Amino acid sequence: MKILFLGDVMGRAGRAAVADKLPGLRAAWKLDFVVVNGENASGGMGLTGAHAKGLFEAGADCVTLGDHAFDQKDMLQAIERDTRILRPLNYSKVAPGRGHRVFTDGRGRKILVTQVLGNVFMRRAFDDPFSAIDATLRTHPLGGAVQAALVDVHCEATSEKMAMGHFCDGRASLVVGTHTHIPTADTQILPGGTGFQGDAGMCGDYNSVIGMDKTEPMRRFVTGMGRERFTPAMGAVTLSGVYVETDDATGRATRIEMVRQGGRLPQSAP
Repeated sequence: MKILFLGDVMGRAGRAAVADKLPGLRAAWKLDFVVVNGENASGGMGLTGAHAKGLFEAGADCVTLGDHAFDQKDMLQAIERDTRILRPLNYSKVAPGRGHRVFTDGRGRKILVTQVLGNVFMRRAFDDPFSAIDATLRTHPLGGAVQAALVDVHCEATSEKMAMGHFCDGRASLVVGTHTHIPTADTQILPGGTGFQGDAGMCGDYNSVIGMDKTEPMRRFVTGMGRERFTPAMGAVTLSGVYVETDDATGRATRIEMVRQGGRLPQSAP
């Protein structure tokens, strides 16, 4: 199975780049399944139902969220209407939506997608991500209930993301980090056969501060005072993510590649 994961989509520029580039990538790379993290796609904070629809129309099969899952209030209803949108698995138990789902690709193969929030350096403590993901992977074994399993680990700390990769090794096809918006150079297949990248990066303008127009963040770093709201940068966008190929019989990764398309960063493709 050929799977593409795209990191955090940043604002209008990120959405436009996904709409422009993803259909062609899906055809050229013969992708079977595409997951997009969309939690910053609407003004840099959260996701609206209308913008989620646009990501699906561009070629996403699943959209994951994160700690900003419900910053846009209409997502409270949109996530109940469209089960292709996933919130974090270890979010509040009374939150709407779901934290995992088994999808079916065009050839009838089953793909588990799930997301967990980390606890290290996050603004508030969430339920333990390790016990949450353990229970989900135990009930969806690779090569049995599902032919592939993808874990989006939405964390601040690279150490927590790496620990999650090793914790899931041999039980997930891909563990990929989101949230910090900077692509890491640790793309690899772990000893047990799980593809891993510490952070997928963002689909946004890298002439920025993690996707935001750099003027206001720089002012706050230098002076300690804010004057305006953060706004997403609107320059040339790099689509950042990870590509993985899996073995249908075992669900384990057989190939993994960093993806960078367009924009300022050096290009990378499978």
